[in-house]
Amino acid sequence: MAQDYIFTSESVSEGHPDKMADQISDAVLDAILKQDKGARVACETLVKTGLVIIAGEISTSAYVDLEALVRKTVTDIGYDRSAVGFDGETCAVLNGIGKQSPDIAGGVDRKTAEEQGAGDQGLMFGYANNETDVLMPAPVTYAHRLVEQQSKVRRDGTLSWLRPDAKSQVTLRYQNGKPVGIDALVLSTQHDPDVSLADLREAVMEHILKPVLPADWLDNCPKDKIHINPTGIFVIGGPVGDCGLTGRKIIVDTYGGMARHGGGAFSGKDPSKVDRSAAYAGRYVAKNIVAAGLADKCEIQVSYAIGVAEPTSISIETFGTGKIDDRRIEDIVKDIFDLRPYGIVTMLDLIRPIYQQTAAYGHFGRELPDFTWEKTDRADALRQAAGLA
Repeated sequence: MAQDYIFTSESVSEGHPDKMADQISDAVLDAILKQDKGARVACETLVKTGLVIIAGEISTSAYVDLEALVRKTVTDIGYDRSAVGFDGETCAVLNGIGKQSPDIAGGVDRKTAEEQGAGDQGLMFGYANNETDVLMPAPVTYAHRLVEQQSKVRRDGTLSWLRPDAKSQVTLRYQNGKPVGIDALVLSTQHDPDVSLADLREAVMEHILKPVLPADWLDNCPKDKIHINPTGIFVIGGPVGDCGLTGRKIIVDTYGGMARHGGGAFSGKDPSKVDRSAAYAGRYVAKNIVAAGLADKCEIQVSYAIGVAEPTSISIETFGTGKIDDRRIEDIVKDIFDLRPYGIVTMLDLIRPIYQQTAAYGHFGRELPDFTWEKTDRADALRQAAGLA
């Protein structure tokens, strides 16, 4: 990529219908993992006007009142009355969940946990760069923080007329490969019908944009390129405005398009599914490589065969920023990180009910206590192995 360019990423709030679906799927996963750490879960969700459908394959000894769980999740998001277009207390909940295929289970399960095979074939990517304090691309980081701020001021009553559905889009200008300013902004938020567009735009600027974005960047962005509710009224939103599905915001979930994506979604999948666990491990590896100073940016690809423990490939790309050869970094990674399914689950302590909190505002770049893949505790070992300590 050229050193001077613009780049755009987007995010959506917890009340966006696709994110509702992700959160419901992960709420189901968490509820099951609380009771059964050996469960196999693949839960998909669809939300539309007055309706939630959950389906998939689950093998577990746990008992969960799925209807009550779905209703609580929807209500907690903010869809708690018909006036906002969707009510978790009265919506229909349909359950189409079955059991995991014994053919798949036979390929994954082994006599010892260490021999556990991958739950499917596939390729996964992890990425990090040093554009932000959390070693994430700046456009998606700011996009997430904007919709997080929308949720905060909605929930704490600062802007009580906001509703749960919102979207952000951030276009940044880069010079010499580093972000230097905002080229364009979009913030669209659902709202009550009695707020004027002028009042909404002023409030969004003061309470959402200004607290999140660097002041000089915002001041220097052309006013005609700051789009707040550009279509005007946004009263009808959530599942009434659009059908929501699990796994339809995979770029929002990861790196905002700045890194590649293997295609597999995360939400609703237990850690035996490498779509999720290996993508988390990829982020962990890449972030530690950048934190160690081995590169300014790093992308790792790993791939797996169903039923096979060892990855079928591991490759590293540092885009010309590596302090040592990329092939040497690959060898070091293989020595320091166990990227077998069991190794990943153990290394990152993934068999815990931690997943619903990942399902909105990004799986990466949020340094929360449960997000073990965001730790940089292998950076010293990487530096020493690379001879940079």
